[in-house]
Amino acid sequence: METNNRRDFLKKAAIAGASAVAIPSMTACSGSTSGNASSLSADNSIQSSLIVPKANGLSITGTFLDEISHDIPHQNWGEKEWDLDFRHMKNIGIDTVIMIRSGYRKFITYPSEYLLKKGCYMPSVDLVDMYLRLAQKYDMKFYFGLYDSGEYWDTGDLSSEIEHNKYVIDEVWKKYGDKYKSFGGWYISGEISRKTKGAINAFYSMGKQCKDVSGGLPTFISPWIDGKKAVMAASGQLTKTESVSVQEHEKEWGEIFDGIKGAVDACAFQDGHIDYDELDAFFEVNKKLADKYGLKCWTNAETFDRDMPIKFLPIKFDKLRMKLEAAKRAGYDKAITFEFSHFMSPQSAYLQAGHLYDRYKEYFEIK
Repeated sequence: METNNRRDFLKKAAIAGASAVAIPSMTACSGSTSGNASSLSADNSIQSSLIVPKANGLSITGTFLDEISHDIPHQNWGEKEWDLDFRHMKNIGIDTVIMIRSGYRKFITYPSEYLLKKGCYMPSVDLVDMYLRLAQKYDMKFYFGLYDSGEYWDTGDLSSEIEHNKYVIDEVWKKYGDKYKSFGGWYISGEISRKTKGAINAFYSMGKQCKDVSGGLPTFISPWIDGKKAVMAASGQLTKTESVSVQEHEKEWGEIFDGIKGAVDACAFQDGHIDYDELDAFFEVNKKLADKYGLKCWTNAETFDRDMPIKFLPIKFDKLRMKLEAAKRAGYDKAITFEFSHFMSPQSAYLQAGHLYDRYKEYFEIK
């Protein structure tokens, strides 16, 4: 009797579970349902009634392209999907795309003779060529992100990144630099903070080589602020007890900016590691430092949420709005994001990303 009851329970639970899965999948796919659900569609005449001033933030005009990632899922897009995404980007005013890295460990974005000889895997598509063509098609500038061997993350030593990128920089410029007018600059892809050993020498060396080989095309970096939310992505924690003060941040980054000036043209601090009521204080210091040392002050307005235990999902719109408004108050020169295609695109694997796109368009009054 007990066995039969258990079997009945499991059978009912299985049926209930299947129903729970079936319902959202039917309603999510337009045209694939029958009955009343198929006749329901959004009323496009309805707009959100915002109670804050519209277009009061710095608009996003650049995005990273994260094709070589280690902590967010791959979307497996082909050129057709990428072409559509560039159109979505163009629609909201994006004029700059930045390939976040040309390779990470053994996975690479283009058939690099140097990296293939080092044991990297052959890619099925030349993504660098594709991005350059799409950037040219949609009148955007493409920034090439340098190679990340992963050795720095293992050893804390940046010297290997300098050595590998000596070859990658020259190779890429010869292969693509003269071919595409959309090749607009370089991203020095190492993500550092205030106490990264050898960062000044590494960033200066790689930045100078990029500029020398390309006739002075601009370079930029996107480091992180050592704030309360600067925890490892693999960590189960959302915050840490010790974080940098505004005064320490100003002193330490003043030393770094002084050491890399002339080789790095812009700095886009990642904005997600500090709390929302700290934005103005840190942003004001960032702009003051950039002006003092002759760098452009950009913001990396992260469109993923660092406040949730699930890593990583599209950010709540108000959080993004607050960050963009703080950047405008501070007089920043440009806002880029990590990263449109996963966290803001209408065709993202995340349903919330398309809604963020819609809320962004409402706020900035974009049709």
